[in-house]
Amino acid sequence: MVTRRGADARLVAAWIGALGVGVISLGLSLWRLMPGVGFWDTAEFQMVPPVLGTAHPTGYPTYVILGWLGSLLMTPLGEASLRMNVLSAVFVAVGVGVTVDLARRLSGSLLLGSVAGLGVALTPIVWAIGTHADPHSLHFTLVAIILWLLVRWGHLRHANPVDPVEEADEQAWAGRADEAEVAQDADGDARRGRRADRLLLAAAVVVGLSVGNHSLTLLLGLPILAYVLVVEPGLLRRWRFVAACIAAFAIPTVLVRFEMILRGGWFRAPFVYADPSTWDGFWYVTLGAQFHDWVTNPFADPGGRFADVATIAVGQLGPLAPIVLVAFAVTIVRQPRYALLSGLTMAITLFFNSVYPDGAIDRYYIVPAAIAWTWLTILAATAVDSLTGRDLAPDEAAAVRPRASGILRPVGLVIVAVLLIAPSLIALPARARLVDRTGDRAAQTWTDEVLAALEPEAVVVSWWSYSTTLWYATIVDERRPDICIIDDRNRLDYNLGELDQVIDRFIATRPVYLIRNGTSELGRLDGRYNVTGVGAPTATNLLRVTPIVTGDAAGAAGAGASTATGVAGRFTPNRAYPREACG
Repeated sequence: MVTRRGADARLVAAWIGALGVGVISLGLSLWRLMPGVGFWDTAEFQMVPPVLGTAHPTGYPTYVILGWLGSLLMTPLGEASLRMNVLSAVFVAVGVGVTVDLARRLSGSLLLGSVAGLGVALTPIVWAIGTHADPHSLHFTLVAIILWLLVRWGHLRHANPVDPVEEADEQAWAGRADEAEVAQDADGDARRGRRADRLLLAAAVVVGLSVGNHSLTLLLGLPILAYVLVVEPGLLRRWRFVAACIAAFAIPTVLVRFEMILRGGWFRAPFVYADPSTWDGFWYVTLGAQFHDWVTNPFADPGGRFADVATIAVGQLGPLAPIVLVAFAVTIVRQPRYALLSGLTMAITLFFNSVYPDGAIDRYYIVPAAIAWTWLTILAATAVDSLTGRDLAPDEAAAVRPRASGILRPVGLVIVAVLLIAPSLIALPARARLVDRTGDRAAQTWTDEVLAALEPEAVVVSWWSYSTTLWYATIVDERRPDICIIDDRNRLDYNLGELDQVIDRFIATRPVYLIRNGTSELGRLDGRYNVTGVGAPTATNLLRVTPIVTGDAAGAAGAGASTATGVAGRFTPNRAYPREACG
């Protein structure tokens, strides 16, 4: 018999476990948190949400909207860069808390669920993403919620094979006295069906929001479809409900994209990337067109790709990495439907990561790492159940089988929990040093030196990793509104031409500076311009450009200026290019 009091105790314990581990995760991220602005995409995601702008492809509108709201609510914490860093820590903490309950439901043990959550929080790629502004922190959280909703939906359609009283707990908590009453309730199946439908609709909504945050969510499409059809094969015959699920997915997907359209056009933001208010610009950003050429040959060097994945797995999971495949095999037996969902997600994500050489590809392994931890807890629970004589048959009949009694199972769970979490705890000092961003003030120091060195009304022809930091300083902090920052990306957006053409446009009337990544383009300036460092101790890549005054060079500069002027009419500045600064 499952009483209301018993159900209350179990559910309260589950909430305490999830919240407790989530708070630990939050504490770990705050302990190693970046204190201020960064370089590269970090600075972009510290800048764009507070001003409700538009980010680089695929736009990340869900992250931008939630970031704007979070930054607004956390205003008392200090500057915007710190608030956005803290928001990443919060997102990771929520994802970890959800993972705790997901693993609890899959393993049948709150202790093992808590270990899974703590293990995920201590996984270097997850821990690191919680120390600075990055939409992958929200991606992790939303995917964890999607998996949790789908697993709950699946357990309502088919009793949880490893925790047969889970549903009875929730029914009793809802007000019914015991399992017998649930079984005798003529409306029980209908109620269960309605609750299941609501969970699937909620999952569709979260998937839509997640697609608006990161296009990696699209990799879940096939796994989710396969899982749903296996759990409920007759679902397609319920065409009205299928239509409702499609609408639940499509509406948030479309609505969040309006942030890009509105803030790129009618209510133009201080920073806009590639003008998504136009038809071509919208699809360029949404579909990530600039990254399509990055995908490599999927059939090249399979051995090397597998070795790379193995190296990453060992780096993230330590000595637990070799048993992940064993854990998956056990998951196929104990939780076959979840094995389908998570296994396909793992396989597709790993394959995509192997053919897409992103500059920070480690972030793309956050979801696989979390899935691996859920498999490990299922393996641990199965080992204990085998040794204590608990029935392992994964079918609905498990709902009427008694639980193993005595002290053996609790003791066994404690032992395997310690074995699972021990490698992460032993590696904690080394991992803490690896992810530590507390002393990372390089971007702030660099920015201070650059802004101090620039002459009034200066034009800076910059490169993305440094442009974002300067944009943060000029747009969010409103420092040096007189200067103009022209990035390689915006040279393309506004048809400003090659590096020498940009210099030609301004050199006669404005001080011009360069910030480049290497020297490959500087050959275009030979014989026409002197390019010298400004002598800043940290900002050694800040270069001053001055003309070489000769008759030929002056004529060339004049011709170049004429060419640049020819495209000036298509250059429409926003606050990133103030009209009074850029001309």
